[in-house]
Amino acid sequence: MDGQGRLGDFLQARRARLRPEDVGLPTYGDRRRVPGLRREELALLAGVSAPYYTRLEQGQSHNASSEVLDAIAGALMLDDSERAHLHALASTATRRRPVRRPPPERVPAATRALLAAVGDVPTIVLGRRTDVLAWNRTGHAVFAGHLDFSAPEDPARRPNMARLVFLDAHLRELYTDWQAKAKAVVGNLRVTVGLHPDDPLLAGLIGDLCVRSPEFAGMWADHRVRVCDVVEYRMHHPLVGSMTLTQQTLQSPRGTDVHVVMAVPEPGSASESALALLATAITPDRTRVPDTLRTRGT
Repeated sequence: MDGQGRLGDFLQARRARLRPEDVGLPTYGDRRRVPGLRREELALLAGVSAPYYTRLEQGQSHNASSEVLDAIAGALMLDDSERAHLHALASTATRRRPVRRPPPERVPAATRALLAAVGDVPTIVLGRRTDVLAWNRTGHAVFAGHLDFSAPEDPARRPNMARLVFLDAHLRELYTDWQAKAKAVVGNLRVTVGLHPDDPLLAGLIGDLCVRSPEFAGMWADHRVRVCDVVEYRMHHPLVGSMTLTQQTLQSPRGTDVHVVMAVPEPGSASESALALLATAITPDRTRVPDTLRTRGT
C-alpha cells in the first residue's frame, strides 16, 4: 500500500471511532449507516470543505498544509503520538522514492559499550523492525532465555521481538497482561511504518504477522498509534516467579533506528530481589540452575 493509502486508512479508522455525541454534534435520532462520524461532519469540525476532506481520505488530494492537518487532528481528538503519525503519513504520501533493500543493521560501538556498562540491568538492543541486535545476559534471561544467547550475532538467526510477542508461547506466558504488551508492540510498529513507509523488510514483517496471527491482524486493522517508551509490566518468569519491571526505551541521539530497552525494578522491592536471584543463577561459572530457583518459578 502506498503512503496516500495509509493516510486515508488512518483517517477513516480514527473517524470511525468517534461518535457524534463525543464531539457535541446532535443526531436528532437519525439512523446512521456508518460507524462513527460522517465525512461531512468531520470536515465541519475541522473547518474544511467536505469535498476536500473526502478527496484527502480517498487519496486524491496531496500536499495538505500543516494547519489543515492540525485542524483535522483536533477534530479527530488525536493525542500527541497520533498527531505526529498523521503528519508523518501526510509527508511520506507526497514522496515517491525507489524501493531499496535496507542495509543490514549493526550495533554501534558506543551502544555495545553501553550494553557492557549496565551490568546486570536487563538490556536488549532492537533495530528498526524490532530485530534483537544484541542483549546482555540478564536481558536474555528475562525475555528469551529459551533461545540461543548468540542468536543476535547472526543476522539470519536474529530473534524478532514482535514475532516473539505474538508467536512465541514463552513471551505470551511471560507477560501477565499479554494484551497490553501486544498492543504496545503494534502501536510502536504503526509509528515506525509512518516514518519508513518504503521499507520492504518492515512491510514483510507486518504481512507475515497478519497472516500468522489473527490477533495481530485485528490489532493492526485498528490503526492504533502508541509510542511506548516507558511502560511498567507485570511478568511471571519461569525461574523466579512474579516480577514487575519498568521497560524504558532509549533512542540514539544520532537519530539512528537502534533502540536500547532496559527493564528496571523498583528499588528495594521483591522484584529487585527476584531479578538479583536470576542474575546470580546465570553467571557464567554456574553450571546448573539451583533447585530453589526451580521451585520458586513453579
